[in-house]
Amino acid sequence: MKFPHALIPPLFLLVACSPGEETGQSAAQAVTAAPAGAGPGEAREFIAGVERDLEEFETYSNHVSWVRANFITYDTDWLYTRVDAEETRLAVDNAQQARQFESGALPEDLHRKLNFLKLKVNLPAPAREGAAAELAEVNTRMVSRFATSRVDVDGEQLAINDLEERVRVEQDPAVLAQLWSDWRAQTRPMREDYVQMVELANAGARELGYDDAGAMWRSRYELAPDAFAAETDRLWSQVKPLYEQLHCHVRARLNEVYGDEVVPLDQPIRADLLGNMWAQEWGNIYSRVAPADQPLAVDLDKALVEKGYTPLKMMQAGEAFFSSLGFEPLPQTFWERSLFTQPRDRDVVCHASAWNLDGRDDIRIKMCTRVTSDDFTTVHHELGHNYYQRAYKDQDFLFRGGANGGFHEAIGDLVALSITPEYLQRIGLIDTVPDASADLGLLLRQALDKIAFLPFGLLMDKWRWQVFSGEVSPQEYNDAWWALREQYQGLRPPVARDAADFDPGSKYHIGGNVSYTRYFIARILQFQFHRAACEAAGWQGPLHRCSIYGSEAAGAKLRAMLEQGRARPWPELLEGFTGSREMDGSAIIEYFAPLSAWLEEQNAGRQCGW
Repeated sequence: MKFPHALIPPLFLLVACSPGEETGQSAAQAVTAAPAGAGPGEAREFIAGVERDLEEFETYSNHVSWVRANFITYDTDWLYTRVDAEETRLAVDNAQQARQFESGALPEDLHRKLNFLKLKVNLPAPAREGAAAELAEVNTRMVSRFATSRVDVDGEQLAINDLEERVRVEQDPAVLAQLWSDWRAQTRPMREDYVQMVELANAGARELGYDDAGAMWRSRYELAPDAFAAETDRLWSQVKPLYEQLHCHVRARLNEVYGDEVVPLDQPIRADLLGNMWAQEWGNIYSRVAPADQPLAVDLDKALVEKGYTPLKMMQAGEAFFSSLGFEPLPQTFWERSLFTQPRDRDVVCHASAWNLDGRDDIRIKMCTRVTSDDFTTVHHELGHNYYQRAYKDQDFLFRGGANGGFHEAIGDLVALSITPEYLQRIGLIDTVPDASADLGLLLRQALDKIAFLPFGLLMDKWRWQVFSGEVSPQEYNDAWWALREQYQGLRPPVARDAADFDPGSKYHIGGNVSYTRYFIARILQFQFHRAACEAAGWQGPLHRCSIYGSEAAGAKLRAMLEQGRARPWPELLEGFTGSREMDGSAIIEYFAPLSAWLEEQNAGRQCGW
């Protein structure tokens, strides 16, 4: 399964005939300069000019980014690198100017906007001449390497999207180990670029007043960096016991399939045996770990094929879900301008993503869609981004965004939790709804994705925080990666690794510099949101059986939160939707309660842990 997927960050810059360049200025020089003085009036004047300029820049730069993602060539890489460099210079310049207002007493809206402006740059370059271009070149190389790498499999050159499919269905442990290691050989050269990127980003973050780039990323959650790290640990402690029970059961069942030599019962599980290139979600091995008396009651892969679904029809089904909640239909331009399938004639960034190119209604999806249950869920997830983007389009520019990083990812996943058998029957994909006796299998299938993902979602940025802080040196990158994977996931590599390997780079989000904590937070929030939406819909019954499809009451409550963007602090918006100002894993525990009891029964007498 490919998601979590990136919500593509805007670039906010110009290339070619930008307004600034038409007058002989660079994009960075064209930005509104902060006026003399540091009072509220000056701050408001500064912010107004910046928002006006950035909104214009963003539309142009997003089109450059879109073209490059859909036509990867030397020339589009050249354009994208230039845009990325200009964006970094622009964002750093704005952030530096915003700092002059830090000591003044400002209205809350101005304070929030200035803070967002400081944090808007994803990776800040230092101010020295040429640093932004250097950082942009490094970042472009890493993303392009990921998108264009190929692995020879039986004489066929396969990109990562095709390799994922092979790993999804392959069961031979020798073949899986080969596919796993061959992909990581492709991204191994990325290591030196990553070292350079870390040095540049840390230097830029320190110039903006942060300890390092990792501390800067954590500051986006409106908590002190260390306090936010502690918050993620608290949330993990709520759900860790359920993960440990799931891990114990999966290892025992895989041992029955592969034997002690491949899956020893006293060691971490081999990372290539779990149906996913990164072992981040395990749903694809359901048939190997399911209870013997619990065949999967709904074969969605089969149903999609039998009902004649295509990538386009899957998108239409996703739109219909949001329409049933009272959201307006997608604009015609969505259908004309999105990319739904992988082209045969060129390289594209296949990683599924949701886009808003003009900050208004030019919303799109870029996705190499396959007719599978995984991608059916992914479609709903990505459309969640698009509907969120459109909901807050009337907010001021700096308030257009998710309340925190996890909110944006959680909205689509909230909808995906409503892909229940009842929903599938209502849209004609299945004929009858299985009775409650089939719930255990459906919950196990869900947990193999949702619960198995949690430690991976957490450790991705824990590794980066250690790298950015200097706790982990470049020579220790790979060892530190596998130490975290063993500690949190209970996994080990299928073949020997050494310091020259760069296994983190095998995941798009590392080279693409997409913070991953948002996905961990989203897995917590989506269940919290789901419980609140089901209450709004008037649902009576087990939480795992609720679908909000067709509930305009739930849709209205959801839309009221989405329209706020990030104009208010996220705890306030969370309270408005759920009744609580605190992120809380208890909804996950409630959702999976029947499965948790069953897992404890199954694991009685087994040696759990690693």
